[in-house]
Amino acid sequence: MNRLWVFFLGIFSVSAAGALDFDPGGYGSLSDIYGVDDNAGLTAFPVLNVPMGGRSEGMATAFTAIADDLSFIEWNPAGSATLEYTELGFFHNNWIADTHVESIVFASRFRDLGYAAGAKWLYTPFSEYNMFGERVSKGYYSEAVATLNVSYNFFSGYYFSGLSLGANLKGAFRFVPDFSDADDQGESGKLISGSGLEQSAAMAMIDIGLLTRFNFLKIYHARERNASAALVMRNLGPPSGGDALPTAVTASVAYKPLRPLTLDFDFTVPLNFTDISLSEKPYWAAGMNVTITSFLSMRMGVLGKSGGYRVTTGSALNFGKIALDINYSLDLLTQLTPLNRVSIAVRFNFGDQGRKELSNRVDALYLEGLDAYAAGRYDLAVERWQEVLELNPKFNPAKEGIALIENSRALDDHIREMQTLDF
Repeated sequence: MNRLWVFFLGIFSVSAAGALDFDPGGYGSLSDIYGVDDNAGLTAFPVLNVPMGGRSEGMATAFTAIADDLSFIEWNPAGSATLEYTELGFFHNNWIADTHVESIVFASRFRDLGYAAGAKWLYTPFSEYNMFGERVSKGYYSEAVATLNVSYNFFSGYYFSGLSLGANLKGAFRFVPDFSDADDQGESGKLISGSGLEQSAAMAMIDIGLLTRFNFLKIYHARERNASAALVMRNLGPPSGGDALPTAVTASVAYKPLRPLTLDFDFTVPLNFTDISLSEKPYWAAGMNVTITSFLSMRMGVLGKSGGYRVTTGSALNFGKIALDINYSLDLLTQLTPLNRVSIAVRFNFGDQGRKELSNRVDALYLEGLDAYAAGRYDLAVERWQEVLELNPKFNPAKEGIALIENSRALDDHIREMQTLDF
């Protein structure tokens, strides 16, 4: 019953937020503060800059150094190597006017190897009218992106979480419906066969990312690392029809000062490789996520770019194997008046492939070894710690315990040799 109450409270909050109205005159003052970027909108495939939704959008895309759920696929390809669960997610984002974005992502990992696949589709109605108000062309303008991901976590161990290196291979396609020869002179409006295909385009690109996790000023007890850092280059590829791809380099840090609270800060430098002077101005994003209960978390974030900002709030309801993400955004990056929109995501959890059970078994065997060591039963302690290493060869405390016993035995043997009289 409590979960149902929280669910309706979340829906009410989103609905109330969607009704917010801000003074349109305030946009001018915001533009004065942020300035206007004359190079904005010069790159191809806008779909690459539209977040699909989920937790990452709820934090205003400040997610590069977190990258711990399906949202990683858009912001840091190295994230799959350290995912906790195998997940399948569906995302819906109401973007601008009648423009929508639909996405699907699947991700999993085997030991230190992560892999994922996803697809994103942006579509908006395309209608053309002649000077008499007659419709002469219709259909959908659409852009689609398919992504294959792979990553590996190098040097991982008990004391060091490793350095993850990941890559996305992405293929993008833009479809433009055929348009007519209608003009303001009153032409017949006959469709020009193949006219849309001439403006359609396909392109391949890659993302490359690095991610590492570590402890920093940690005041709570948990095996998880409370800080992370990342460096990512996204959408690296050749121009499409003379237009550059929205290539960008992002540096990011994340920190958990308290276990329920996660903070992230991203700094991004766009790069226009057709002409560096046409690159957009650098921008930043800051976000936070707060875990309220085991089934409810809240998040918010701000993305600041020249000409405006985006403020996003959201919540996640976790029902065990199914999680629901709802985000609300106030967006002044693309509109002269406030744009309110909502995105929804559903994620299915297929478990951790037995990693938690294995970890618990390793911990239990290690503790049995410690008890045996404390009781002076060194052979049993070594036996238990060897079992630990068979299950997890990277469990350094077991290696250290075995080495301690072996060194102690070697020292005892040496002392006995020194005490033996040689006749």
